Amino acid sequence: MGAYFNLGRNQYLVFGFLCGFLFSYYSPQDRTEYVTECRDVTEHANNLHSFEHGGGGEFEPLLNLEQKPMIAKKVVKNIVRPRYYYTELGIREKLFVGVLTSTENIESLATAINRTTAHLVNKIKFFIHADNVKANFHLKNIVGFTDTRENLRPFHMLKFLADNYLDEYDYFLLVTDTTYVNARTLRSQLEHLSITMDVYMGSAQTDPRFGKRDDNGGEENRTYCDLHTGILLSNGVIRKIRANLDWCVRNSYSNDHSANIGKCVKYSAKIDACRESWQGITMNSYRLNSFKLYRDFHLIAKDASFNTASTVFPITTADDFYLLHTYFSRIHLESNNAMKRDLQKEAMHISGGALVNDILEVRWPLGVPKTNPPDSRHDVIPWTALNLTHSFMWNSEVNVRRLSAIDEEDIRNVLNKTIMEATRNDPSIEYRGISSAYKRFDAVRGMDYRIMLTFYDRKQKRLVSRSFEAIKPISLIEIVPSPYVTESTRVAILLPTFEHQVQEAEQFLESYEKTCMDSQDNTFLMLIFFYQAETPSKGNEDVFLPMKNIALALTEKHKQDGSRVAWVSIRLPPEVSTKFDDNQRYHSSLYGSAGRMVFAAVDLALRKIGLESLVMVYSNAATFRPDFLNRVRMNTIQGFQVFSPIGFMMYPCEWTRLCKLCENCDVGQSIGYFDRSNYDVVSFYSNDYVASRKEMESVLPIVRTDRDIINLLDLNTTKTDSRGTIANIVELFTRAGSKIHVLRAIDPNLRFGNSMNNFLANDPYAERISKLRCTANDKQQCVRIASKKQIGDLLMQYSMHHEEQTAR
Repeated sequence: MGAYFNLGRNQYLVFGFLCGFLFSYYSPQDRTEYVTECRDVTEHANNLHSFEHGGGGEFEPLLNLEQKPMIAKKVVKNIVRPRYYYTELGIREKLFVGVLTSTENIESLATAINRTTAHLVNKIKFFIHADNVKANFHLKNIVGFTDTRENLRPFHMLKFLADNYLDEYDYFLLVTDTTYVNARTLRSQLEHLSITMDVYMGSAQTDPRFGKRDDNGGEENRTYCDLHTGILLSNGVIRKIRANLDWCVRNSYSNDHSANIGKCVKYSAKIDACRESWQGITMNSYRLNSFKLYRDFHLIAKDASFNTASTVFPITTADDFYLLHTYFSRIHLESNNAMKRDLQKEAMHISGGALVNDILEVRWPLGVPKTNPPDSRHDVIPWTALNLTHSFMWNSEVNVRRLSAIDEEDIRNVLNKTIMEATRNDPSIEYRGISSAYKRFDAVRGMDYRIMLTFYDRKQKRLVSRSFEAIKPISLIEIVPSPYVTESTRVAILLPTFEHQVQEAEQFLESYEKTCMDSQDNTFLMLIFFYQAETPSKGNEDVFLPMKNIALALTEKHKQDGSRVAWVSIRLPPEVSTKFDDNQRYHSSLYGSAGRMVFAAVDLALRKIGLESLVMVYSNAATFRPDFLNRVRMNTIQGFQVFSPIGFMMYPCEWTRLCKLCENCDVGQSIGYFDRSNYDVVSFYSNDYVASRKEMESVLPIVRTDRDIINLLDLNTTKTDSRGTIANIVELFTRAGSKIHVLRAIDPNLRFGNSMNNFLANDPYAERISKLRCTANDKQQCVRIASKKQIGDLLMQYSMHHEEQTAR
């Protein structure tokens, strides 16, 4: 029973094997029989046969390209964007004025129209016959036509407008040289007209010469806009006239320009008559029938239609143009003042409590923007306390600071204005003194003052205090144009080094190779060695010999790239050659208290560089990143600007353990500060420096040899200058008479601190630094090793620890 069941179970499997064997045995071996069934592939049966028998290499598919396009049916066109956005959006200027005049009236009537109208419209042109045009016209915006036929002159003008200004202006006003245009009134009216409609406006004239009899014997009245009153045509009408200009020329039989233009407009734009009003706007014209302006002006000025007129005609003398322009300018000014007073009353009414100021955003004073809200607590603009002579807590490092002459004059002017305003509002008070004053400068708003004054009230017979808020808003913002600069300029870096700064200079050479020479940056480095009077400068005893060897090795290594390192040696005179004082370690400048030594370095080094080079005087205790040099190139402009970056002084975190050492971290209050008193790094062009040095040579002698350094550093010199002493290169440019700007700004990628780190690395137990002293004169230039918060926290921890020890 079991055997029978197994046989039935596997019979399908056995049957399948049998069928497969029979099918494979009787199937043909030549695969081309199957391939021939596909018509497209049969053409390449020989390739398949060779592949089957191993006659070819790897299989390569063949593409059927028959009846298929080799290129795209639609050619992609490059979209050329306009240069200006108003060109792409079709934004046009508002008004073009065309004046028909003659050569006889160019110097009189046309000139008067130009002086009274040109500055109030977007464009004005004067059209004359060119048969006898003089070349010495003072008026330059003249267009002359060689065709002297008078009846065709307006069509030459229309063709000129259509060919040159059709895409630039919305409206075109055509007038004669005897018409005064009240441009302010006309422009305000045009602001309310829709440019999408065809406009043919002016004052209609009715002339029976152009009428004709109808079937009933009546007169068919044709009204056209009078050219003497001014004809206003929209852009669309000019466009239609251009398409039918031939018809207009053929049908212009009369010498009346108004009728010729009217018939052309009627045929082209299908406008039957002149419109004096359109979309609620009326274009008034005032005719001076028998009036004389110089005689009857007091009568004319009482006419309401005259005061609201857009054009006045006919004007026969140039003086009448100026008289009308003066009158309408006064009317316009009075209207603006009245509107201003109404707006102020309305704003004061609203700010008085009608609505919440937060909803209306009403601010004081009116028209002055309020200060921007700070994004964080670091962006809050602080108020500085001051009196008439000093400011208090000017920054986190200065408690009391003397006001400059400009600031002192400013606070006195504000005080005087405040006292005058207070006594005007309340005559019974008498000024006695200032209680407190604060000021704040906001680059968006201006200079704000908050002043508390003490007065004696004669009515109450006691002292009272009044608080005031004053502001000096920023009224005029000027964009200073500057020449074009590139980021490919070669930078010559000067690196002054004293004998005690060899370690810092070697560290700089190592970073300079990685930052500039390996990346093939376009720079040149010149080392400036300051030797003491008795220090050997040759042989193995040369203190700068390691640096010279490094310079030679770097130059040899990168000579194919054009990068090289050179040096110049300066021997200090015995009078200024003194032993190095360790207290100079506390000074942030590499020159210590002898800041003028930088002039000796630059004066003697520029002779080997040239007068057309971009020079950057650098500090061996600083490091920079590659993008810093690009900012130097962009901000240093020949004959225009010098650049003095404010570097970031790093705290010696590795030695103090009060912060985390991180050279590549972003700047922050916990790892350092921006040293505003350090002027060691400055960039300029050589010829600008030489020009300033020659100008200030009387108070700052030029160093031509090593012996001249004694004259530069002579502290007993009697030479003075009204502009004060000069201690660094930045002060040289600011106090020279040249127009070169000085740009001084913080740069996070310029970082100081290597000098103090090297000094503390050799003083692990603070035995040497504890003996250093920062003098009172150099307090601002002293290096800080930690922030006030870090030192305060350390003192608190020490105090708590001391109290715990005492309690035990």
